[in-house]
Amino acid sequence: MNSVKRESLANVARLRERVDRQRLSAVVVRSGQNFTYLSGLAYPGTLARHLDLTDSARGVLLVWPRDGEPVVVLNKIAEGLTRRDSRVDRIEVYEAYNESPYQRLAQVLKALGLAHERVGFERSYVSAAHWEEVQRELPHLTMVDCSAMMDEVRWVKTEAEIRLIKKGADLLDDAYLEVFPTIRPGETERAVHSRLIASCLRRGANWAHGILNSSRNLIPYAGESDGTFERGDVVRTDYVAYLDGYPGHQSRNAVMGKPSVAQVRDYHITRGIYGRTIDRCRPGVAAGEVAGRLLAVGQEQRVARAIDVGERDLGRCVEPAAHIRAVLAPPRREETRTPVSVESFYALDDPVGRKDLVRPGGRDLDDLGAKVAQDIHP
Repeated sequence: MNSVKRESLANVARLRERVDRQRLSAVVVRSGQNFTYLSGLAYPGTLARHLDLTDSARGVLLVWPRDGEPVVVLNKIAEGLTRRDSRVDRIEVYEAYNESPYQRLAQVLKALGLAHERVGFERSYVSAAHWEEVQRELPHLTMVDCSAMMDEVRWVKTEAEIRLIKKGADLLDDAYLEVFPTIRPGETERAVHSRLIASCLRRGANWAHGILNSSRNLIPYAGESDGTFERGDVVRTDYVAYLDGYPGHQSRNAVMGKPSVAQVRDYHITRGIYGRTIDRCRPGVAAGEVAGRLLAVGQEQRVARAIDVGERDLGRCVEPAAHIRAVLAPPRREETRTPVSVESFYALDDPVGRKDLVRPGGRDLDDLGAKVAQDIHP
């Protein structure tokens, strides 16, 4: 097959500035979000799973030296796809189950002249046993945790990243627009969920996951059931569609049939609070400030549990390979245009939740998932 190597989307200039600030000679990344970010490659299925398992015998690591070309350390199973699609040209292959990936990593660091240098590692993604293994192999290497530094690097997206996130958001909204009007009374949650996932994959998503439930299902994150939708139900969703490792991540709602007077009233209340919440997302404003104001407004409107999920979700940075990455206060005031996921969940007569991807700017606010400006009532 022809090579489909992708352009680098990473903010390399920002990475170099942070590496110099931390006095690092290199970083070694292991997590899905950072490997995807620097390699330009989003592993599918089992290969991706091995990025999540810190004790995996088939782990993949990427060495990004301050000077020189990056190196990927991997096993034979991951080699073919990495050589074809990754932006990294140098590959070092170890024999999985017979050779430790960190033993080979130590050899690579030594060959790069880094055995006596200060090198950053993602401590939360390197097991204690592997951390000690590297120290034994390279006793003069200074290992420091670079997890927080890499988070800061990814905070400010390049325009290429923004375009890809927008494309993924549009893909997911197109799937909602296709499937919502087809839901019929008597259909199961499981059947409708399968159509939404199929629509995402057919439209080009590498993979997708999420939840789709009736408002009568009182445990929304327990998976899709064989319970059926009936007229008057609210269709609740929360999906992620990954496109080249970057997520479209929105929640949308629909009503089965004509909405009741109470549903219309509640929707206007919650939609108004939600709109004001998004308007407050500006560079330099802490996520906690926005969440606090949302809670206050919800109480004024007598909305029960005005923030349930929202209090935890406001300001989560949109990431490659991981659709959310912790609650964060936005970067310094001059570091604008950072996309965040904003979600609010309200409990009125029927629980309603909505999530959007937005990008705060100086005076503007971009809605990266603007195809569904209002929730749909099929």
